[in-house]
This record gives sequence, structure tokens and C-alpha cells, in this order.
Amino acid sequence: MRSFRFMTAAVTLAALVAAITLPTSAESCPFCSAPSLTLTEQLAQSDAAVLVQWVEGKKAEEKKLGSTTYEIVQLVHGDAKTIKKGERVSLNRYRAAQKGDLFMLMGSKAKTIEWSSPLEVSETSFNYISQAPSPEAPPEKRLAYFLKFLEFPDQLISNDAYAEFANAPYKHIAPLAKTMPRERLRKWIASPDTPATRLGLYGLMLGLCGEKEDAISMKSKIIEPTKDFRLGIDGVMAGYLLLTGEKGMELIDRMKLEHTYVVDESGKPVLDAKGKKQAMPFSETYAAMQALRFLWTYGDGRIPKPRLRQSMRLLLDRPELADLVIADLARWKDWSVQERLMELYGAKEYDIPSIKRAIVRYMLVSTKDKPKDAMKDPAHVASGKKHMAALRKKDPKTVKDAERFFFLQ
Repeated sequence: MRSFRFMTAAVTLAALVAAITLPTSAESCPFCSAPSLTLTEQLAQSDAAVLVQWVEGKKAEEKKLGSTTYEIVQLVHGDAKTIKKGERVSLNRYRAAQKGDLFMLMGSKAKTIEWSSPLEVSETSFNYISQAPSPEAPPEKRLAYFLKFLEFPDQLISNDAYAEFANAPYKHIAPLAKTMPRERLRKWIASPDTPATRLGLYGLMLGLCGEKEDAISMKSKIIEPTKDFRLGIDGVMAGYLLLTGEKGMELIDRMKLEHTYVVDESGKPVLDAKGKKQAMPFSETYAAMQALRFLWTYGDGRIPKPRLRQSMRLLLDRPELADLVIADLARWKDWSVQERLMELYGAKEYDIPSIKRAIVRYMLVSTKDKPKDAMKDPAHVASGKKHMAALRKKDPKTVKDAERFFFLQ
């Protein structure tokens, strides 16, 4: 999943530009760790692949490289005329193992096959790899295969199955809702043994396939008092909102967006041993913000867009998030805060270059939001132009800096 530290000025600027000027799209699961090359992708990219067994190894000596010898057990793909069962392959690197241990070699073709580092496999994991649908197969068919192996006891298999989902766009994950393992998903989310990197995916999936009782268990996970960063809680929040709609949004507002301190379900502060309010971790607020963004892009009306705008506006009270919030409100065409943003411009806690640039860009976007056939400017366009004129007079340098990276057509 993502890091929730405060962004540097440069990264924040880039994020603002992208948020305002580019449509939101996801090339991979929105709540998963960074995509990685899966085993089937590695297999597809190789010119040859074989199952081998370890024969012997020689450790490196002072003036001699180590080596390992393997015997080919099965050709997975490649030239059957040059790669044959029973032949031996020697690699110039030592690999400790026991006689008969299984490995998979993948190679690229030059004058001869150049083999990559051996991948240790069992009969089960080899069958998993060799029987998996190729990357060219229909996405729904591929993911249906890997769905069966999430949290499989063999870590090589479970890690790869998760990676397949981490690489998949949401539009390919959602159609599997009816076949998702609902009961197991709920257990995985609650279990401390589940890798934190997978929590976001499982939360999202339970939101797609879950029922009323699942929303109750997800709610328990969300409202747990915490002082720590919780990887994947954004996906759990998004799944919870898919199940509960506007009613669930009220809980997220009350517990994650309205306060800078931790509260209980009724909204009362949770006090520490000294009777003081506990600060809300920045990561919890940002996770809720990510859930809002998800519902805006993929929620398909589960929560009406005016209601999502309402929740996002709550975060304008948080200077540490204001630049990102303003960028989202511009992208969401929420022009109801034009006057408020002009009041915030240069105010004590908001007198920060990134926030000022975000406000300028918000106003610029508002001036462009005009129907092509409109005879006169809509109210928000006229207001935006008025505010832009005031900003050019008040702070010409910031306006110039903001316009340098403004690419909206």
C-alpha cells in the first residue's frame, strides 16, 4: 500500500498538478502494494523454462567461482530439440540445497540460453505456476484462478496470487464479487496473522461481496483506537462504505474526518492515562480521504457525489491536508468553497506556498468549467475570474508559479 508521511513540497506540487489536470485512473488495485512482476509474467517473458532438480554444488574457492549442477526434469516451454529431459545444466554460482530439491529455471535466448537465478519450488508450487492462465487470457478467468490461492499455506503461491490482484485494475476485480470467499475474507481481515499489505485488498473485496454482518465486523476494525500507522485500513474503509453507503459515511465523518483527536463511536474524545485527548494519527485521516476518492471514482453512485463533496470539505479545517483537499475539490468541481478559500488565502496556518498554489489552481479550474454552448458565464466562472483578478493583484508571483504547471485544456 502507500506511505502516509507528509509529502515534500516537490511531491505535493506534482500530486496537485496531476489531481487537477489528469482524469483519475488506476492501472492496479487502488489499495494494494506496488505492482510487481508475477510468476506468470516472468514465465511469459522468458524464452525457455524448465523444472530441474539439484544434483550437486561446489562452493567458491580463492581463485575459482562456485557452481551448481541441475538436471532437467520437465520442459515447461522452449525448444524441445535443444532442451531435453535428463540433460544437466551447470550455473556459475553456488546454491546450497539437498539432492533432488526442485527448482525452476527461466532463461532468455542469446547464443545459448542464459538462465536466471533458480526459483525454489515444490511440486505444488510448480503445478500452480505451470497451470496458471497466461497473461493474455481474459482477466476474469485469470483472477478466478488466483482467487483460490489467496492465503495458501505455501508462501510462494500466496504471495504471487496476491501480486496478481495487486496488479489488476479494479474493473477486473469487481466482477468476481459473487465468487469471492466471503467468510474467509472476514477472518483474514480480523486475523493478526494476515500480512498487513493484503488488508486493503481484502477489505475492498469484502465490501464487494459482503452482507450486513460483515459491515459490523469491518466497523469494529475501523473504530479500533490506534496510535500507529495501519497499512490497508483505507481499503477496509472503502469496502465498509460500499456496504453501508451514506449511513457508513456518517461514521467515517464522525470518527476520522471531523476531529484531530481520537473519538469513540459516539464522538466523545478517547483520553489517555493522563486524561488527555489522544491525537488522531495522520494516516487514519488520510486513509479516510483515500476511501472518499475511491467512492468518487468507482462507487457507481453508492454514495451520491454531493455527499462525498460534503465529507471532503470537512478536511479544509486541516492545514496539513488543505493543498490535497483543494485539489480534489477542484477535480470534483465543488465550487461552493470559492469564498472560503479566498478567506483562507494567506491566513496564519494556511500561509504555505503549496496551499496558495492549490487555491490559485482551484480558481483557474473554476474559470474553465463552462459549457461550450453557454451564452454567458455561469456564476462560479464569473466568481472564479473575479477571484483570479484579486489574486493576481495581491500575489502575482504565486499566481505565476501556479500557472507554470497548469495544463488543463
